[in-house]
Amino acid sequence: MNKQEKYSFVGYWFMRYLSEYIPVIKNQSHNTLTSYRDYYMQYLPFVAKRTGKHADKLLITDLTVERTNAFLNHIETDKGCTIQTRNQRLTAIKSFVHYVYNNAPEYMEWSRLMSTIPMKKVKVKVIEGSVLPAVSYLDKREMDALLNTPDRQTVQGRKDYAMLLFLYNTGVRASEAASLTIGSIIYDDASCPLVRIYGKGNKSRTCPLWNRTLNAIKPFMAGRRETERVFLNRYGNPMTRFGIYELLERNVIKATATAPTLAKKRVSPHTLRHTAACHLYESGNDIVTIQSWLGHVSLNTTNIYTEVSLQMKEKAIMLWTIDGEENATK
Repeated sequence: MNKQEKYSFVGYWFMRYLSEYIPVIKNQSHNTLTSYRDYYMQYLPFVAKRTGKHADKLLITDLTVERTNAFLNHIETDKGCTIQTRNQRLTAIKSFVHYVYNNAPEYMEWSRLMSTIPMKKVKVKVIEGSVLPAVSYLDKREMDALLNTPDRQTVQGRKDYAMLLFLYNTGVRASEAASLTIGSIIYDDASCPLVRIYGKGNKSRTCPLWNRTLNAIKPFMAGRRETERVFLNRYGNPMTRFGIYELLERNVIKATATAPTLAKKRVSPHTLRHTAACHLYESGNDIVTIQSWLGHVSLNTTNIYTEVSLQMKEKAIMLWTIDGEENATK
C-alpha cells in the first residue's frame, strides 16, 4: 500500500488522532480520550453498516454529511440521547474532520462539507444574564422507583443497584464512574466514607458517600487490588460509559411500571447528575457546596439548580392550592 492509499483510510487517521492529537497535542485527559474513542466505536460501525463495508475498510470519503446526520438522528431518536449528547458526538466528529484536513489538505472539500452539519438547538433559560440549558431531572418518587427496580437477590441486580445508588449519591459523570478505582474509595470505622473523583482535565474532588452506598459497593471490592476499577460488567471487564448508559436504560424501562412518568423522560447518567444536584439543593445545601460536589468550574453552571428548585416549589404550591380548593367544595 503506497502513502496515498494509506491516507485514504479512516483507520490510519483515527489511530493517529487517538494516539497523537488528543493525548499529546491537545493534552486532554484519559477520560476525554476514552470518551472520544467510545463515540467513534458507535459512529464508525454505523457508517460501515450503511456502506456494506467492514469498519476497518472505511475510506475518509465514506464519512458523508448524509450518513453523519443519519447517525446523529439515530442516537437521539432510537437511543434516546439528549440534544446535548447529540451535539457532543458531532463536536467529536468535527474535531476528527479538522484534524484530517490539517494534515491532508486534499480533503479540503470533504472537510468543508462536513463542517456544514449544524448543532441542534437546545432549550435554554436566562438567569441573571447567563444562558443556561434546561435541566431534566427525576423527582424523589421517580428516583426511589428506579433504585427499587434491580432485583437485589441476584448478583447482577446488586451490581445495578450499586451503580445507580453511586450515580445518585455522588452526581458523577458516566466517564468518572467508569474510571473509578478501588483505591479512590476512602473509609474506616471512625470517619464518613469518601470517594476521590477525577474529572475533566484530571482535576480531582472529594465527595461524601452514604453508608448504604458504601455497603452496596464493598462486596464488589473485596479481595481486589486498589488499582482495579470498581464497577465491572457481567464478563468481569471494567464497565464503559456506554455500558452505564445501557444499565440505566434497562432499569428505567422496568421502573416505569411503578413510576409511569419516567416513560415521558429521556433518562441518562447526566439526568442522575442533575437529579443529585436538585435534591441536594432541596435538602438545604448551599450552591457553593453543590459546585464543589459536582466539580463545576463556574458557579453560573451550578446556579441553574436554584431556578429548578423554585420551579419545584411553585409546582408544589399550585398542587396544594388546587387540593385546597377541591377540599373546600366538598
